Amino acid sequence: MWAMALISALVGLGLAGYLAYYVKKQPYGTDRMRELSEAIQEGARAFLNREYRMIAIYMACVSVILFLVGYITNKIHWASSLTFLFGAFLSLLAGNIGMRIDTAANARTAEGLRKDFNKGFDIAFSAGAVMGLCVSSFGLLGVTIVFLLVTNLNFDVAALASNVAALASIFFGFQFGASSVALFARVGGGIYTKAADVGADIVGKVEENIPEDDPRNPAVIADNVGDNVGDCAGMGADLYESYVGSIIAAITIGFMAINYGQIPGAPNLSTAKNQLANLPYYPLYFGAIGLISAIIGIFVVKGMKKSQPFTRMNAGLIVSSVIMGFLSVLTVHMISQGVYTLPFAVPLIGGLIVGVVIGISTQIYTSDEYKYTRDIAKASLTGPATTILEGMAVGMLSAAIPVIMVAIAMISSYYYAGVYGIALAAIGMLSTLAMSLAMDAYGPVADNAAGIAEMAGLGRKIREDAEALDAVGNTTAAIGKGFAIGSAALTALAFFATYTQSFQEGISMDLSDPRVAVGLFIGALMPFLFSAMAIRAVGRAAEKMVKEVRRQFKEHPEILEGKMKPDYARCVDISTRWALREMILPTLMAVIVPIVVGVCPGLGAEAVGGLISGAIAAGFILALYMANAGGAWDNAKKYIEKGNLGGKGSDAHKASVIGDTVGDPLKDTAGPSLNILIKLMSIVALLFAPIFFI
Repeated sequence: MWAMALISALVGLGLAGYLAYYVKKQPYGTDRMRELSEAIQEGARAFLNREYRMIAIYMACVSVILFLVGYITNKIHWASSLTFLFGAFLSLLAGNIGMRIDTAANARTAEGLRKDFNKGFDIAFSAGAVMGLCVSSFGLLGVTIVFLLVTNLNFDVAALASNVAALASIFFGFQFGASSVALFARVGGGIYTKAADVGADIVGKVEENIPEDDPRNPAVIADNVGDNVGDCAGMGADLYESYVGSIIAAITIGFMAINYGQIPGAPNLSTAKNQLANLPYYPLYFGAIGLISAIIGIFVVKGMKKSQPFTRMNAGLIVSSVIMGFLSVLTVHMISQGVYTLPFAVPLIGGLIVGVVIGISTQIYTSDEYKYTRDIAKASLTGPATTILEGMAVGMLSAAIPVIMVAIAMISSYYYAGVYGIALAAIGMLSTLAMSLAMDAYGPVADNAAGIAEMAGLGRKIREDAEALDAVGNTTAAIGKGFAIGSAALTALAFFATYTQSFQEGISMDLSDPRVAVGLFIGALMPFLFSAMAIRAVGRAAEKMVKEVRRQFKEHPEILEGKMKPDYARCVDISTRWALREMILPTLMAVIVPIVVGVCPGLGAEAVGGLISGAIAAGFILALYMANAGGAWDNAKKYIEKGNLGGKGSDAHKASVIGDTVGDPLKDTAGPSLNILIKLMSIVALLFAPIFFI
């Protein structure tokens, strides 16, 4: 039964290898294009190498702690320390491979545009697909291997289910490793990219009135590097941990159902006890089917040669979602002999629908094709203050539809299949991740291609074609963030539901209990404290960047005259050093706070339950607000840069640039990091739950 998941994962990795080969065999273009691309690759590798060294220290320390806690208390299985390392390693590997292909594709995409618009798109999308396939395939492969290790290769799940606590800690260790790496990658990459972006925009666009990606700007290479370490490696690690988290939550609940004799929260399904042994396997089936469906979607995109990029990618996403829904329902019907067809079909298809609706909602609120973003652009006519106010309002409005859709999915899923149904809804939303992440990871490639076209002087047409690809990439990136945040809410809710059902200890979640109320307030506070740290970190790093760019312009006026090459390496080093320095405290806070609350006298397990619920509610809405407001500010600026409302260099454009710089740390640092925060806090609570009951 597990072989289907392994085969699908290997097929996905094989296709990723083929697409990587396809990208690598494309020509670089001119010597200048190669030089720029290699500078970006070198900067990205340098950052990731230094970041990985810090993560390695963290991994070693945490794995030792997990082993000692398990050995001393006998409440956590010692193998969780090994699965922690395994989950972290696969996350690093998937992100690193995807980032390397993305940075190798930027100049090749620009060169492809010199031949044909569709050729340029095909190269960029192929590079994005490598990231999507690596994340999904490594995630499915890793979870399947852990599953096989947990069952000791004898598949006696009924016997193993009698020791749910030890079994769960092994799976949760894997998720803990994935979530830890994701938060480091998101926060570190986000600080890096936004420090460079804000510094480049404020001094370049606003003060010196030079174009975006102008080679005279000392921060331009750091900015292009940041697109990859933040939006590529960071997003890959983010969605990797969401993907494996949804599968692990469902598997764990499946084992709990075997132990309890029924699916938690769904006593109406208790009569089908002969079917309960299949519950841990269904998530692996759905992961395999989703990956194959996404691969078909990728081929659909590559086959629609004459259609526009966004039309092609939307078609691929819709086709993969439809195939996933049909095959999943068919599989459940066949395996369960009709027992679980409706109870499992509703959550799965509901998750798919919620993902699509969140994607459409994100487009409506962030794309310049729609009213809201254009209203922000119009507000720029009266200055940066009105731009910021309008963007804040749009961001707040944008949270309504995703929250309502997730609420509907949660209620309907729980009604039909209890806690297991909530996990299935998360799996449904993320099942075609390889396709949706391909759309997202395509964005940094297109953005870099536009920058290289400008810096290499490829001419107006190539630059405009690259900007057209980049504009599509901005929208797909916003959709990717919407998927990540929505799936995070469902996955975290599944973890929370698992926590409340943990080990049949009867955790009270009564709000009249002061322990729960205290935990609720602390949990709601956490996203705000975390966001404050992340945004201030971007501000401090951006301040250093602004001063450095100003220094170079002041001390070497010939840079602006185009007679002297800027010191790009100095700006890359500033972003790297500050990002790595500032990412440590927010990440450690997410790990330490749940443990402190859990072991604190007078608080304990009930307070941790309140902590998780408060963090999910506040973090989900705050993440939506920040991600969508930032995306709308960015696209409002680009709408003006297309020639509307005065075009580039106008007062409205300068005001929109200020709005964009305000939104940058919201949409690319704090906002997307919050969805990892709430899952990391949830998984830490689950992993250490046995300790809270001592």
